[in-house]
Amino acid sequence: MTSFDTSPQLNVWRALLALAVVFVMLATTGWTALRNQRGDTPLQASLSAWEDGRIAGRRLPDPRSEPAKLARFFASLGERDRARLVRKYALAVGNMNGAPVELRYRANRLALAEARRVERERMHDERLTPAGQHEAGRRMHRFEDLMEKGRRILAFDPEGSGRVAEVFGDLRTAERVSVVVPGVDTDLLTFQRTHRPYSAPVGMARALYAAERQASPSTRTAVIAWADYRAPSGLGIDSATAMRAEDGAVRLDSLVRALPGAAPVSLFCHSYGSVVCGVAAHRLPDRVADIAVAGSPGMRVEKADQLRTGARVWAMRDADDWIQDVPYLELGGLGHGADPVSAGFGARVLSAAGAKGHAGYFEPGTASLFNFAEIGVGAYRSVHCAHEEGVCRTGLSGAAAA
Repeated sequence: MTSFDTSPQLNVWRALLALAVVFVMLATTGWTALRNQRGDTPLQASLSAWEDGRIAGRRLPDPRSEPAKLARFFASLGERDRARLVRKYALAVGNMNGAPVELRYRANRLALAEARRVERERMHDERLTPAGQHEAGRRMHRFEDLMEKGRRILAFDPEGSGRVAEVFGDLRTAERVSVVVPGVDTDLLTFQRTHRPYSAPVGMARALYAAERQASPSTRTAVIAWADYRAPSGLGIDSATAMRAEDGAVRLDSLVRALPGAAPVSLFCHSYGSVVCGVAAHRLPDRVADIAVAGSPGMRVEKADQLRTGARVWAMRDADDWIQDVPYLELGGLGHGADPVSAGFGARVLSAAGAKGHAGYFEPGTASLFNFAEIGVGAYRSVHCAHEEGVCRTGLSGAAAA
């Protein structure tokens, strides 16, 4: 490494390069490419129908109400009325923060069945190109996968690239809850993968759930694979700004506030997902005990204390993750701020030994997954720090400090 590599001029060159890329993109695509004016989506249509609906002679509550208010409404209903709402407004109920989680699972199964029917018809729609028919087939098979017996789908929106969230474990009885927040190129079709499964949200969450049970068999845990925001596609303008993260932060906050019980929540935020977590940090409820980022391009702040959260902030990056070469700065809305693993940022820096590349942090057998699991069950004194002196455990006491 030359002296220029560590000099202030390097950041200037990186900033100029980033700006040049953005200007080219704007010149060729235009800001209007970021907006897609459409009519009502299936989810919007279901919500609109809910707003006009009644049950047992009374109006249904505003679906945007606080989760606690919606929870009281559902608690006041008998099983027959609940079932009627699920059948009539499946997409609305399946995405309604405040509805009982078991009811959401049932509703989303019905919504998935309808979405599968639509894509099956599109597979044979002669108005579509062969590529369009093929895409419909891929979506149809993904919906079938999500409908497999035993899967708990907490959120589902088939519109466009889609949104989805899945639960591993029992949210109602969990003593600790973990949420995996993924980054770019996350959608319905990439929610799970056969090849390199631990680079996709489902594989990440399954691996974390298994590692948590191994770390503390007596602790009841639940893990959510949360792809319920519109993640950026590729390394373009969306991934260089916080536009997608701002919407994702609102949705992440709503998710956490709607979780049943009062169990501590740990967020595990990968790549652009750490931008979402950084933007959300100041608004998240106190039950969020930990925010752990891996392969982060930044959290939209220069120091951890600027996140304005009482949660412990953890960070890790493996030695060959390409993300280390991005410009760690923010200029005119471009870039995401300081490097979370840098000494000046103030996060608790964890070992990522064994992880390979940008998508290897949840691979079984890695120090990164081990550390995530220990955080997930609250065994903070057992984590492996990036530095031998154990700085990341400073101020923590007990095997399972809460």
